[in-house]
Amino acid sequence: MSEYFSLSDSDVIGFDLDHTLCRYRLKETSRLIYESFARYLVEHKGYDKDLLNLTPATWDFCFKGLVVDLEDGNLVKLAEDGTVLRATHGSIDLSTEDLIKHYGPKREWKHFNSLNTSFTRSAKYYFYDNYFDLPGALLCGRVVDMLHKVNSDFWKDMVAAIDHNYNTSAFKEDAGTYFPSVKRDPGRYLQPCSDSVKTWLRSMKSAGKVLLLITSSHSDYCRLICEHILGKDFEELFDVIITNALKPGFFSLVPQQRPFRTLVNDVEESEGLPALDKPGWYSQGNWPHLHELIKTMTGKPEPKVVYFGDSMRSDMFPASTFGKWETVMIVEEMEGEGVPKSDDQGMKSPSDVSKQWGSYFVDVHGSGGDEESQKLTWCCHCIHKYSTMAIPSVEHIADLPLDYKFPRFSPDKPCTTGYYPRPPDSLLKSSTLTS
Repeated sequence: MSEYFSLSDSDVIGFDLDHTLCRYRLKETSRLIYESFARYLVEHKGYDKDLLNLTPATWDFCFKGLVVDLEDGNLVKLAEDGTVLRATHGSIDLSTEDLIKHYGPKREWKHFNSLNTSFTRSAKYYFYDNYFDLPGALLCGRVVDMLHKVNSDFWKDMVAAIDHNYNTSAFKEDAGTYFPSVKRDPGRYLQPCSDSVKTWLRSMKSAGKVLLLITSSHSDYCRLICEHILGKDFEELFDVIITNALKPGFFSLVPQQRPFRTLVNDVEESEGLPALDKPGWYSQGNWPHLHELIKTMTGKPEPKVVYFGDSMRSDMFPASTFGKWETVMIVEEMEGEGVPKSDDQGMKSPSDVSKQWGSYFVDVHGSGGDEESQKLTWCCHCIHKYSTMAIPSVEHIADLPLDYKFPRFSPDKPCTTGYYPRPPDSLLKSSTLTS
């Protein structure tokens, strides 16, 4: 395999929508999502109203890549080998002594193997890997702080809060807090794509590439977003649009696959399609049927596909593992390192370095600060393992020619190779670490 990656070598270019093609205004959206979940717990489940009160400083806790252990109410930040780098009970830091008491002298998290090999959901833990549920980590910490004894009931309530705000009918019914707010004022939460991104998408189509949009969002929400960020003619940019894709299940191989369904006025037809025979807008579906369609569209027995996404669990891991696609991960935390920090009066963006949790990419293991104790985080290791390359946003590459050669991640290269336009600061400082 070449040590470089170029979009011009691909036959098919696919995109996730949320936090990939569509950039959200993270502070506004995170506040809204937190409020959506917290309001449900207070109004429907009788939780303390104090959950609704947040100071700007509270947002430092909001950090992507945490895993909540549902058995004890601890949130953990993991190293690439599954050791616990940092942890809290609720939102309160655990000391080194506490960590050893909880996780033993080697600080090993017992569910790591299950999470690391399959990314599947579990009744024992929950992995916060995207900005749509990330404010739930902050809420989760605050709920555990209020509980005298942690039991699984609090998590059932958290799941109910997510479902209440995000289920597929909530947009149409104006249910919950999230969708009605975005519908009322999309510009407050969504950043329109630049002209250079729109030109870039058109240039790929002009170069004969097949363009896919694959999102787990329902069709009505997808349309609202795309019209706002790309314009009313957004459908012309894509050959195939797939909504309610239910990733990562979309990439699962038979017999778990779901059929594609056609849509009439944003309602899925009850009868599933036996196969995809033409481009268009579809709902649900599965990778093997899509693969057959793109073979027909490209006229190639093994078309080369590259897929842009922001979620390790829903995009990178399944697309590279099952689909054998090239993958480009959108890692907004790259911008959080190397960008001047705002003053402490304002709310921290969830993509910035956290005082409480440190860097998303690397951390010190143990109490010493020497170079030997630096470890890649598990999230950073996964980026190197399941992504071809990582960028902070598509804006960063939209002005480059399609045949631009990007260095790809490789186990033989330093861990800084594969990030464009530059590696995160914390990795540059720890460049002796390998992928």
